[in-house]
Amino acid sequence: MDRTQRRWAWLSIGFSLVVLGVVLYLTVDRETLELLLDFNPVYLLLALLLRTFSLVFWAYRMTELSKALHYRVGAGYAFLVVTANLFAGAITPGQAGGEPVRIHGLYRAGLKIGDATAVALMERVLDGVVLSLMGVVAMIALGPLWLSLPPWIIAGMGAAWIIMVGLILLLALAVRRPARVKSIVMRVLVWAERRFPGERIRKMIAGAERETDALFAGLVFFTTQGRRGLVTGGICTALFWSSEFFVASLILIALGQAPFVAESFLFQLIIAIVSLAPLTPGSSGIAEIAAASLYALIVPSSIVGVFVLLWRALLYYYNIVVGVIGSLCVVRREILRVPCEAEPEQVVIEPK
Repeated sequence: MDRTQRRWAWLSIGFSLVVLGVVLYLTVDRETLELLLDFNPVYLLLALLLRTFSLVFWAYRMTELSKALHYRVGAGYAFLVVTANLFAGAITPGQAGGEPVRIHGLYRAGLKIGDATAVALMERVLDGVVLSLMGVVAMIALGPLWLSLPPWIIAGMGAAWIIMVGLILLLALAVRRPARVKSIVMRVLVWAERRFPGERIRKMIAGAERETDALFAGLVFFTTQGRRGLVTGGICTALFWSSEFFVASLILIALGQAPFVAESFLFQLIIAIVSLAPLTPGSSGIAEIAAASLYALIVPSSIVGVFVLLWRALLYYYNIVVGVIGSLCVVRREILRVPCEAEPEQVVIEPK
């Protein structure tokens, strides 16, 4: 981990801890201690296991999308790439740092850069589609509760949904009009070279045309011959998000509260979408405030702070710990250059 990464990591953790401290200060009282007498650590352990298992669905999605492009990526290696991506996402605004890590990991597994980028983009598209569908179902099931949400949360969700829909439409345009999108990409790169001249930009432009062709070929292949991979990837995406969202319900049960499954799914969906906004590294602070504001609507205020602390521990601090371990394992494999099941046979068929 270099100095910049350490700085971002400490900034993200520090901001999160400050906000958690404020939430705990405002919510912990005598009633909190009485409610904690009903604490059941078994359900907290189940929540931890479910959180870990959700990463398995993510890794399997990566292998299936790669398989759709005629590459074989081992499940063990895909799991390592997913965990390494968690750390990068935890210390970058809007969790955007995870994509480059996954693309690099797939490239090391034998995929072309363009194909690896197509897999990462398709993961985002599947996330957007699944979250949007889950949001529609949740809003229909909990109409009155939806109307009681704070205006800033509704506004944040609307902005994030617009971004997701925009990404999906852009990729649809890339599939239908690849030449036009490629022209736009090349113009942006040429403009960047003129504005910020340097060797790195020149190298990027030199390989951009080839890799852009590979990217569009991969996207087109997903919508034609690779549809089976999209279906399997969509199922894995639904299982991943369902597992992630149910973690909160298990924590509530551990604290002696009702699981509030439907409400919790809606709240987790809102937090996931709002967290996409690139405002703070790892969405630290934003996620804590959103969770405290939402869950205060359904659980006693005295337990809200403890709930947010445990929830954030499993969905954020867990990412940092596991992400560091996964990153070290990936780096060690690269240094030793030990071929693993992940590095993989590549079938000669090129996606067209």
